[in-house]
Amino acid sequence: MLLKDKLLIGKTDDGTELSILLQMANRHGIITGASGSGKTITLKVMAESFSDAGVPVFLADVKGDLAGMAIKGEVTEAIQKRLDKIAVKDFEAKSFSVRFWDLFGTEGHPLRATVESVGPEVLSIMLGLSEAQEGNLAIAFAIAKDENLALIDLKDLRAVLQYVSENKDRYSTRYGNITTQSIGVIQRSLLTLENQGANHFFGQPALDIHDFFATENGRGVINILHAVTLFESPDMYAAFLLWLLTTLFSTSPEVGDLDKPKLVFFFDEAHLLFNGMPAYRLKRIAQVVKLIRSRGIGLYFISQSPTDIPDEVLAQLGNRVQHSLRAYTPSEQKAVKAAAQAFRVNPKFDTEKAILELGTGEALISFQNEKGAPEIVERATILPPQSLMGAIDGIARNKVINASPLVGKYDEIIDPESAAEIIQQKADTKAAEIAAQEEAIAAEKQQIAADKAAEKAADEQAKLAEKERIAAARAAEKAEAERIKAEEKRRLEAEREAKKAKEKAQKVKERVIGNILGSAGSAIGRKITDKLFKDIFK
Repeated sequence: MLLKDKLLIGKTDDGTELSILLQMANRHGIITGASGSGKTITLKVMAESFSDAGVPVFLADVKGDLAGMAIKGEVTEAIQKRLDKIAVKDFEAKSFSVRFWDLFGTEGHPLRATVESVGPEVLSIMLGLSEAQEGNLAIAFAIAKDENLALIDLKDLRAVLQYVSENKDRYSTRYGNITTQSIGVIQRSLLTLENQGANHFFGQPALDIHDFFATENGRGVINILHAVTLFESPDMYAAFLLWLLTTLFSTSPEVGDLDKPKLVFFFDEAHLLFNGMPAYRLKRIAQVVKLIRSRGIGLYFISQSPTDIPDEVLAQLGNRVQHSLRAYTPSEQKAVKAAAQAFRVNPKFDTEKAILELGTGEALISFQNEKGAPEIVERATILPPQSLMGAIDGIARNKVINASPLVGKYDEIIDPESAAEIIQQKADTKAAEIAAQEEAIAAEKQQIAADKAAEKAADEQAKLAEKERIAAARAAEKAEAERIKAEEKRRLEAEREAKKAKEKAQKVKERVIGNILGSAGSAIGRKITDKLFKDIFK
């Protein structure tokens, strides 16, 4: 409840007001107590008071009972009894300016981030990776950045991981050792994360963190993350809040000491942020908590026991509200003692004993004074919230969502060209090049085969022609030999015929001569005979 520049949170039985000073609100705070002790009411009273002071608020609603801040409350008999007990006047039931958010986009404005903006460190928490596996994931992010492979959603990260694994020999020298085993673990963890609905969170349009810094009519907007479903995956819930914290730190400029915070961030179930956190990461978170207050942002952690918060962080939380704790076991008794020792002693009561005796709605309170020193612890009754206590129905929620100035800004998913598409294009180009090379090789082989076939055909044709030439030559030789033989035969036949004719003529000559000689016997007869034969045989 806002009173001038103070946020009235509770009052003691003797009427002492316990208020957070606005200029000290960014010194952070903590609300602790057992289940059912009243932590949620204290959170609501603080958030409402910050809103009235013009300070925007972000908180996660893990049970669904914080949404009632959008609806005007009722001064019930129980509330009036509490107000009378602590003598609070001018209490006004009212609603507050609220914007609902939801990673799954069903109970509020969709809340998304790109994979590259979340980064390997927070993503490793979501995936539950070991240090070695986180190193491989960081290498994949570095390669994606160097090669302009935008990591927008989980399909991009999957594509990059596969791409890195397939080319690990090429990258290991420059970026460090890459193991297919680690890549395989990351891929399986991503599948689990997708089954938990993380694919709704990664994408565009990404959250503009400055939308959390809104005011309306001078009052800070209360940004409520509907985290009922998200809280079913504790690692993802914690990693998401851690991402918001680191994003706020990295995007908010230094502003020094302000009259009031620019934003107050409530971390409900804060123990989940630090469960199993390695020392190197805890050191970084403690540094962020320490430095973020100079950026005008106040952090308030809500958990069951102060021992849930590491000492490095706990030491920086100046505004403290401790509800009742139970101490049935030695470890619980130790936690109560530690909680009591965190306060400045009030001689009026035993702090440790008081923690065990507190009723619902009561708390031990110590806020920082104007000098930044913690006040002496006081036992007080927390004010009731001014808005509706409890959940709201879907009609009321949708009315708030539809009246928001952010309607339409984050509703439609955008899927720009990113790593998955670029890697696919590279793969397609490479495949086309390989296909072209294979086609060229096949064509070359085909040409070589054709050339060989043509050469073989030409050789066979030449051999056939040679064979035919040889056969023709042989045939010609044979024909010539037969011609010569025939001519020789004709010549010999002619010679024989001539010889026969000559022999026949000789015989005729001899017979004629014989006849003439026989009849003429004189020289004149021989002359006549010789002449006669010459005329016959000339």
